[in-house]
Amino acid sequence: MKEHSFFLQIGFTPKDSRLMRQANAFRMEFDRLLADAIYLSNGVVSNSVLQSGEVVTPFTLKAEMASAYFTGVNIPIRLTEAEEGLMGDTSTKVNPMLEEKVSMLNQRAMGLTRALAQFKTKILSDVICCRIFTVNYPLLIDHILREAKFYFQLVRRLQNREEINLEKEAYEQETFWNRIMAEHSKFIRGLLDPTEDELIKTANNFANEFDELTEEAKEAMDNAMAISKVTDDSLKATIEIKKFKAQGTQGLVECKIKSIIIPLLGDHTLREANHYLRLLKIFEKSE
Repeated sequence: MKEHSFFLQIGFTPKDSRLMRQANAFRMEFDRLLADAIYLSNGVVSNSVLQSGEVVTPFTLKAEMASAYFTGVNIPIRLTEAEEGLMGDTSTKVNPMLEEKVSMLNQRAMGLTRALAQFKTKILSDVICCRIFTVNYPLLIDHILREAKFYFQLVRRLQNREEINLEKEAYEQETFWNRIMAEHSKFIRGLLDPTEDELIKTANNFANEFDELTEEAKEAMDNAMAISKVTDDSLKATIEIKKFKAQGTQGLVECKIKSIIIPLLGDHTLREANHYLRLLKIFEKSE
């Protein structure tokens, strides 16, 4: 959410400096939320999460530094350094005091995310109605709005201590994340320099592949069909797009790719692919 706020912030024109300041305020609030989450996570976060590359990648720090340099926005890299130093879960004992602190953190996260979703909704409406201009695609604003709503629902379910049905979860998560991966590919395709023919072609192929996988996941969910084949195909495709995003992010950080992609956007999409990959492996084991 903090990076969504950053992408919005740097996309406005000088005329909309008020919106820029609002996005910046959201970004700083989420920085504070993340700092508290990191503090509470140390020693209790799942090792599989830390090893997945969804928290930090080998490029996150450099991508943040480059993006801060290009935009003049003060991105606190100390948070990424703290994430790199996180220790995994070493105990199975339940800590009631920690549970209470996490519950309070979740309430803050829900309140902030709800407010950010409202902000995104207003921006999307204004962009579509040509009341404001931003360098962000309308689809990108819609994309990060859907992610905010998805995140809000996830945190709310945690707060309510809902039981997780892995089969139902697989249908919903694969439908959601395959669409996200397809849209990442479309954003990359559209933000590359027109001379980057091979990268554009590869991004386009991924967009088509994940569009098909989205439809397959939807069909499986709507008709109560087995999801296992979609899971297997999604896993293979996500492994490949992860490699593509990793190479792309490295290319952006090292200034070897011609584009108008801010480096942090590349790393952001790579971390989301890593997150999805971890989920797919869980779904695959449960089938």
